Amino acid sequence: MKLRVAHNVYITGMEPGSGKSIVALGLMETLAGRIERTGFFRPIVASAEKPDPQIELIRRRYRLKTSYQEMHAVVAPHAHALIATNRYAELEQRVFDAYKALERRFEVIVCEGTDFVGVAPALDFDLNATLANQLGCPVLVVIRGASVPDIASAVRVAKASLQGKGCSLFGAIVNRVPEAALAEMRAHSVAYDPGEPLYVLPENPALGHPTMQQVADELGAEVLAGGDGRLGRDVSEVLVAAMSVEHFIDELVDGTLVIVPGDRADIVLASLASSLFPRLPAVAGMVLTGGYSPPAPIAALLNQAPFAVLQVADRTYSTATAVHAITPAITAGDEPKVATAIGVFEAGVDPRELAARIALPRPQTRTPMMFQHELLERAKDRRVHIVLPEGEDERVLRAADILLRRDAVELTILGPLGEMRARAGSRGLVLDRAQLVDPLTSALRGEYARRYHELRKHKGVTPELALEVVAEGSYFGTLMVDSGQADGMVSGAAHTTADTIRPAFEIVRAKSGVSVVSSVFFMCLADRVLVYGDCAVNPQPRAEQLADIAISSAETAVRFGVEARIAMLSYSTGESGRGEQVDAVRRAAALVRERRPELKVEGPIQYDAAVDAHVAQLKLPESEVAGRATVFIFPDLDTGNVAYKAVQRSAGAVAIGPVLQGLRKPVNDLSRGCTVTDIVNTVAITAIQAQEQPAG
Repeated sequence: MKLRVAHNVYITGMEPGSGKSIVALGLMETLAGRIERTGFFRPIVASAEKPDPQIELIRRRYRLKTSYQEMHAVVAPHAHALIATNRYAELEQRVFDAYKALERRFEVIVCEGTDFVGVAPALDFDLNATLANQLGCPVLVVIRGASVPDIASAVRVAKASLQGKGCSLFGAIVNRVPEAALAEMRAHSVAYDPGEPLYVLPENPALGHPTMQQVADELGAEVLAGGDGRLGRDVSEVLVAAMSVEHFIDELVDGTLVIVPGDRADIVLASLASSLFPRLPAVAGMVLTGGYSPPAPIAALLNQAPFAVLQVADRTYSTATAVHAITPAITAGDEPKVATAIGVFEAGVDPRELAARIALPRPQTRTPMMFQHELLERAKDRRVHIVLPEGEDERVLRAADILLRRDAVELTILGPLGEMRARAGSRGLVLDRAQLVDPLTSALRGEYARRYHELRKHKGVTPELALEVVAEGSYFGTLMVDSGQADGMVSGAAHTTADTIRPAFEIVRAKSGVSVVSSVFFMCLADRVLVYGDCAVNPQPRAEQLADIAISSAETAVRFGVEARIAMLSYSTGESGRGEQVDAVRRAAALVRERRPELKVEGPIQYDAAVDAHVAQLKLPESEVAGRATVFIFPDLDTGNVAYKAVQRSAGAVAIGPVLQGLRKPVNDLSRGCTVTDIVNTVAITAIQAQEQPAG
């Protein structure tokens, strides 16, 4: 079957609640990871008073250089008025003009259709088909999961309706399919062949949960406690606390929003106690009703609560009714839910196959978002097992939550079990698919101690000392990698670089033929990715070591899609300078040419001559590297570390690393100032390195 190739895509649902916004987000993630100028457009939004949450999410997540106003054409009340007076042509013209103004600025545009502004779903589908035809976009139809016969019928109806409007069907997505029906629906999708593909996405209940922030916004509530991040918790259940405490505790489950009059101190204290005790359910948040403020001693306790506390003047019944009426939405900044939605999309749609069906121009640039998207996509090619030794660090747990939601890797997280579970539960992190291990109590501790003793007894390590050493997370994690029980390790969020790499040097050790283990940073500039080495490990490398660092860095660059053109940096270019340091760089460049004659290398060379074509023409006009370098080898750690931080902070570059190279198995370090995104990126890099390890 030859699939139809499109340029832009119009996404519409066949009915309310189809989940088309998840599809739009997943498609944007796929396209924005491949091309810099990807736009987003909605013909009709709900209100002029409140920004459309989907536009705001897309605009902020993908850093679109368009205003909110440019990304939609009409608000729903105006659209209703035009439809009611049969002024369809005027509505279509408004949408067409707004879309065309946006189209000139982007190479690909994802259009997300209306949210059923008409009187019936059939009329809305008809309107969306008409608009898609006017805009020249093929339609990706989203159908809510039902039985196989119902889906087949719905697709036939959609195709016939679209053809009647003169537009084409790009494909169909069956969304929100219950787990019990998933296998049958996917089997049907493989056999289904109407000329367009049929994708199947599973139901994920978490996407139907509002956050405490949404609850606060919809109720217009005062935030008494938890405005420092606890408003991000999902609400999975709502419990009106009109019973006694013992029955209230029986009704609690993880993620419950407790709605209770503000004068019920017994329920307030029971909610607090439940969330602080690891074996009891963790409350997502609390709404105090009736305008009653808690007494000062209880208010002081609530300030320390691991959940958000809201207060409203309304009575309990009306508050509960308002909460149940909230329509959950994925909002900008809600990274766990964004990761869940993208994970659901990617579980049913092959991003590469979908992207191949959209006529993407060949990208001339490689943005940080494109590079980071590629990392996660490659990590998912073959899921490997990564160990994270710093389970006490909240950033590590949040990164693990995202990685699991994206189904990128298998994870083991090390740390005190009770603390990790309590921290995850109180913050709404889903770590069920991770293996949580406490090195102190693990059955593997004795086996690892014996292994470590054998490796280090020549250095005076006794069996007793070995048992103590391997209880430390970095050593335990490194031994997991060495023994094959994990494929790679990422550490350093709460420890120094030495704490991470010392166990790797002692246990994993360097590859055969590599004289020095080194590191690189991927420096993601606005339009390209550069490789800087060594900025983290070797203080004063000799010429031979510099050559090894250059060769390893070039191999790392190529492994991650960066064409290797090596600049061996110095304060001098070519033959213009003399001195011990510049001579060492000159010798290192000569060694690289001798050992790997196929590599493009220049050195010694100054940074400006390495990156600026005009300076390069003046200083080294015949060089293949000057002015076009991609791999930068610094002469010492001082220079490299200062340079990468200067570029990161002054040029706004995204610095990913340090990525260790030269080890037999992948172990990577983090900066102690790392963000959650840094951890996700480094785990993805480690996974890609592990994929390339020889079997066994």
